[in-house]
Amino acid sequence: MLAGLIKLMFKKAHFGKALLYLTLTLMIIMSWYYMAFLMTMNMDPVANWHKQDIIMLFFMWAIMMAGMMLPSATPLIMLVNQLNEKRKIRQAPYAHTMFFILGYLLVWFLFSLVITLIQWLLHYYSVLTPMMISAHLSFTSLLLLCAGIYQWLPIKQRCLSLCRSPLSFLMKEWREGQLNAIKLGCKHGAYCLGCCWVLMALLFVTGVMSLKWIFILTLVVLIEKLAPFGEIISKLLGVGLIISSMVLYLR
Repeated sequence: MLAGLIKLMFKKAHFGKALLYLTLTLMIIMSWYYMAFLMTMNMDPVANWHKQDIIMLFFMWAIMMAGMMLPSATPLIMLVNQLNEKRKIRQAPYAHTMFFILGYLLVWFLFSLVITLIQWLLHYYSVLTPMMISAHLSFTSLLLLCAGIYQWLPIKQRCLSLCRSPLSFLMKEWREGQLNAIKLGCKHGAYCLGCCWVLMALLFVTGVMSLKWIFILTLVVLIEKLAPFGEIISKLLGVGLIISSMVLYLR
């Protein structure tokens, strides 16, 4: 990413593109810096939590989602920016690409709010340990099974298809104005959510604060959305999750 940025900076005509590229890079780096060095939570039983602990849990999830999802969304964001730049050159109406990014992140921040409440409930009923990992083999097995089945469902494959080939989505949904740019980001974020939410839920199995598994799941998202044969890899992952669930259940 940095090499590409340096080349762009030497071309004055591409300064806006380079600035956006730099902004995205900094957002991703800052998110991962937080996860690597600053991410802490109250490890006491949930009965001892305070309001600020739940608020911090939400911020943790929100920053995690930004760090995990922005890398795979970057190609589309740059495509949106390219379309905006062309409209700018033609002196046609356009909205800054940051409005699209805002809409995209709003969806994942809403997801962070929901999963924060779910995690609090899981702690309350002792389904998760204070270390934020599954406390019951049956819950682990069930979550792996549900995740594996979801990988094969039409809604997953439809959302994945739109994430992998977003140009038709942009051509169909594109509307002028800043508010519509936010709506466009929200719509694409919703497709990404439909594609990837179950992978995020797997953190309850591997450990919500496990940097290793956060990185692995980020790679899985990148592979599914950007790599050749991502749809096939997605289904193979589903098979692996189902097999893992059965092995754990029968152990």
